[in-house]
Amino acid sequence: ISSNPHLAYARAAALLHAEPELPPFIHPSAVISEHAIVHPSASIGANAVIEEGARIGASSSIGPGSVIGANARIGEFTRILANVTIAHKVIIGRRVVIHPGAVIGADGFGLARDGESWIKVPQVGSVQIGDDVEIGANTTIDRGALKDTVLEQGVKLDNLIQIAHNVVIGAHTAIAGCTGIAGSTRIGKRCMIGGGVGISGHLEIADDVTITATSLVAKSIPESGIYSSSLPARSVRDWNKRLARLNKLGD
Repeated sequence: ISSNPHLAYARAAALLHAEPELPPFIHPSAVISEHAIVHPSASIGANAVIEEGARIGASSSIGPGSVIGANARIGEFTRILANVTIAHKVIIGRRVVIHPGAVIGADGFGLARDGESWIKVPQVGSVQIGDDVEIGANTTIDRGALKDTVLEQGVKLDNLIQIAHNVVIGAHTAIAGCTGIAGSTRIGKRCMIGGGVGISGHLEIADDVTITATSLVAKSIPESGIYSSSLPARSVRDWNKRLARLNKLGD
């Protein structure tokens, strides 16, 4: 038995609640392009769409209402649950779990100013998801503008996370819900990022960094360690007193 009680519980629960292996099944309402390749051991749920040139690996399952875009690749033993969108040319590794409502490979927020209006910058990169990654419900991962957005092996994402174009997340990093990561930021391996964190674009975050919940990261973090910038909630009366003092610091 592990000395870590959370690890021991996780392993025991995995054994107790392991899903039984079901025979492969393709629902009659699924729409599968004649030019897609679906392994005979894969399962496709009701109203799922598999577009031209997509490849579905052995023992993988595509949930009801999910869409696998043209020329996307889904690795072996991967589970894509209901109403997930995998856009064109996205590459998903082996043993990946993607929870309902996630969108992988939508266009990044690339715009160029043209006088008073904006011009869309074509997003011609893709998304690469490594092996053993888990992606939470309603999380969005944008495709790259030129290079790919990349999640390396073993990354774990909670629900409602936004990952912008060209972001790279190192192996075995875990990120809690409602975090937003702006474009072209690189996050190292084995990092832990709390819920509601905001990370600005074009930053470098080292390996083994922990960022506590609701922190704002506006500069690169070159060394491992624990970082925080959030202010805990206080009573309104107490906060107003502190804010009054804060506004007088310049004097």
